[in-house]
Amino acid sequence: MGKFTQDATKLLELVGGKENISAVTHCVTRMRFVLVDPSKADVPAIEALPSAKGSFTQAGQFQVIIGNEVAEFYNEFTSIAGIEGVSKEAVKQAAKSNQNPAQRFMSNMAEIFAPLIPALIVGGLILGFRNFIGEVKIFQDGTMTLADISQFWSGMYSFLWLIGEAVFHYLPVAICWSVVKKMGGTQILGIILGICLVSPQLLNAYSVAGAETIPVWDFGFFQIEMIGYQAQVIPAILAGFVLVYLERFFKKIAPEYLSMIIVPFFSLVLSVLIAHTIVGPIGWKIGDAIANVVYVGLTTNLRWIFAPIFGFLYAPLVITGLHHMTNAIDTQLSNQFGGTMLWPMIALSNIAQASAVLAMIVLQKGERDRQVSIPACISGYMGVTEPALFGVNIKYGFPFICGMIGSAIAATVSVGSGVMAFSIGVGGLPGFLSIQPQHMVMFLVSMAIAIVVPFTLTLIVGKRKGIH
Repeated sequence: MGKFTQDATKLLELVGGKENISAVTHCVTRMRFVLVDPSKADVPAIEALPSAKGSFTQAGQFQVIIGNEVAEFYNEFTSIAGIEGVSKEAVKQAAKSNQNPAQRFMSNMAEIFAPLIPALIVGGLILGFRNFIGEVKIFQDGTMTLADISQFWSGMYSFLWLIGEAVFHYLPVAICWSVVKKMGGTQILGIILGICLVSPQLLNAYSVAGAETIPVWDFGFFQIEMIGYQAQVIPAILAGFVLVYLERFFKKIAPEYLSMIIVPFFSLVLSVLIAHTIVGPIGWKIGDAIANVVYVGLTTNLRWIFAPIFGFLYAPLVITGLHHMTNAIDTQLSNQFGGTMLWPMIALSNIAQASAVLAMIVLQKGERDRQVSIPACISGYMGVTEPALFGVNIKYGFPFICGMIGSAIAATVSVGSGVMAFSIGVGGLPGFLSIQPQHMVMFLVSMAIAIVVPFTLTLIVGKRKGIH
């Protein structure tokens, strides 16, 4: 009998039996189920299992937190159940049957941006560091930067732009690739499509506003403006979908013996043409409109309403998966206005939820509780809040609310003082690395609020509730 045989057997029964499991897999710490009828899962009994450290439902998946030994638990579970596990991608696809159209749309957007997040974080950190060494005058009585007084740092300042430009100016290449990959298209065509949106042959997107004349492709009876879409998010997403659906269409109608020629040729040529004539200009307008609305909410008197509401509601957005849409908005803000006030609020919300968990660690004396709380707290402070939210805060309720309150106050201070980040960064304590230097002090003040307020509130409420 294996280490988890008893719990695995009981879990199979509590999720509704083999016939109620549509698909199952695992990630680093969790068993992930797609259930035929989610209502059959006995959640309280599941969470009472010795091996289970909590459970939650997200994006159509019922997930049971096991911990670092989840792989061993998974092997015993599938053996006992007599079913074969599938890949995480297959589980995601199966889970969509439990989602409404809006949830499926948000899930697809999340899967498009997820592979890009590491690059966006690195790009934001690089821009922040580059700005510090090349723009902040802290030497020679505040007249010179580090790059001014050191040839090494001057060279580093120039070198780092190579990476920053690759991440942000050429972002459409990565987005087109990710869209096509997600939708099952030919990935190299997605890459080429992205390159066709940012080619040096085109007028740079940043130069369009000040250009006296815009070059065109002249076809005699019509012309197409040669405008690049550097750093543009929505045009790249729309172009990627155009390529995917054109490729699917030509695969259906092309004879098999000509498919290798007809499909890529017509799919790519038409998608590039449509990108530069229809979806590119439309996407640009949509992106600008969204960024402008958010920017107004962050910079006018509306910020005193927008900031606390966003700070309060961001953690619930994480639960629904809607928070992934902020990646596109953050990127658009950074490209259009030279920075984003939205992302600092996201980092503060993560810190606030982690701080609520920290208070629960102080309150809880049980070893089993701490096995969940301590890793969840560390993860939250590093910017990954799902373990904190689902494993601790939502389970008890009041830490979640206390975290939301602290986040709302911190967000109000942050936005009210104009704190701006270069771009997306690490959404926790290391978040200060992406903050523009002139706003660093107020971000640290906001960060202190996001730590102290949720911690204190959770401690007070927890003691009154007799948590121990």
